[in-house]
Amino acid sequence: MKKIALVTGATSGIGKATAIMLADCGFNLIITGRRNERLNELKSQLEIKYKSEALPLCFDIRNRNEVCNAIENIPAKWKNISVLVNNAGLAVGLNHIQDGLFDDWERMIDTNIRGLLYITRCVAPMMIENKQGHIINIGSVAGKDVYENGNVYCATKYAVDALSKAMRIDMLKHNIKVTNVCPGAVETEFSIVRFKDDTERAKATYDRMTPLNGDDIANVIRFVISLPPHVCVNDIVVTPTSQANALIIHRNENQ
Repeated sequence: MKKIALVTGATSGIGKATAIMLADCGFNLIITGRRNERLNELKSQLEIKYKSEALPLCFDIRNRNEVCNAIENIPAKWKNISVLVNNAGLAVGLNHIQDGLFDDWERMIDTNIRGLLYITRCVAPMMIENKQGHIINIGSVAGKDVYENGNVYCATKYAVDALSKAMRIDMLKHNIKVTNVCPGAVETEFSIVRFKDDTERAKATYDRMTPLNGDDIANVIRFVISLPPHVCVNDIVVTPTSQANALIIHRNENQ
């Protein structure tokens, strides 16, 4: 019987790459997101190319009732979840704190913190009942270093860092692993969302460097879940070769 993994924010970027990687590893997938058409496209890809069953769940992770209803009402055969990848997250805006927009702040807080908590609260009891599991939280180098104009986004990713440590302690006696994966610059829809569809500004984020991509982070997750049962990677930071941390990137003039 195939193991089951649940990936949030599976319609693009790291989430989509991770779902494909897990299918390639032999998992059946529960995939969540807000874009139903993309979820169904991914479901077809996973089932046709990788011969994995896929259960798409379309909801807004910021809405507690939608999250709880979706997870609590999944069919019984899908409740034995071995891996939860809390990938759904975003950055919106890049303003000094005194110029910040309340709507941007609330969107980041509700997605990056509340959404992660809602889905974990629904799935963790299933893992405890099954006496096994692995929770993987997608954090960020922004949860390790604060940078100018990052304020609220950094705060949400620092929260993910703290929650990952707390989950590790709380889940310890239940034989459940918790891993915080912290990517640096990854070229996905991240910057397009941050800059509100300003594609030129988003593209400039990765100017004169080779950023990571979704597959790079998926392969890190592949490594983490492949380790023996007695080994848990608690925290891992992954950056492009040209990036030292959230603050320092070397941009190649010849690139």
